[in-house]
Amino acid sequence: MGITEQEQTLFNEWSVNREDFVVDGVVSETDYLNSKVKLCFVLKEVNDEGGGGWDLREFIRNGARSQTWNNITRWVQCIQKKDEDVDWKLLGEITEADRINFLKSICAMNLKKSPGGHTTVRASFDTVVTEDKIFIKNQYDIYNPGITVCCGTGWDLRNVLDLYDGKVFETSRGIKWFKNHQNNPVIMFAHPAARVQDSLLVYGLIDAIREITLKVKALA
Repeated sequence: MGITEQEQTLFNEWSVNREDFVVDGVVSETDYLNSKVKLCFVLKEVNDEGGGGWDLREFIRNGARSQTWNNITRWVQCIQKKDEDVDWKLLGEITEADRINFLKSICAMNLKKSPGGHTTVRASFDTVVTEDKIFIKNQYDIYNPGITVCCGTGWDLRNVLDLYDGKVFETSRGIKWFKNHQNNPVIMFAHPAARVQDSLLVYGLIDAIREITLKVKALA
């Protein structure tokens, strides 16, 4: 059974008791499986106070929007060329066509499938993630990502995966990360729309990935 079929089977069961369920996951199965590094971005919830009931994968395939997705597009561009220094002149302006092109190869999953507002209500988020823990874990297990980037969700995903006792590493610049059950890195990073200069968010993650990649090889 392919990724899309596995997602659909899981979502059919998961959405029964979760109002306004927003499906997500791999944007294009073919592009994800053929990518040099399978990338999974783990976020909290979609920002849609008007309600849910839609497909984040389709939203991304259609170009998404600049908020959040411009920086993820930049991350993908740089990760694909992680051994090269990509000049900001090539990253500063991101178009809808750029987003469509680069984001088709990613997996993007929210821990909470029912939508929220601009700012996450922590108590509500924690309750839903606890209730949906098995579903979230089963979804993540479908993807077997080579690199997972937690966008403000690192400790939450670590708990969902029952990795409480697993070692948390730290890069020389203070970025925390851990290994999942497949011994692949899970990076605890900021949300792509954090109120930080875009270039700092972009190069901060790429700098961490370079160091972490070398560390993983050394630990293998």
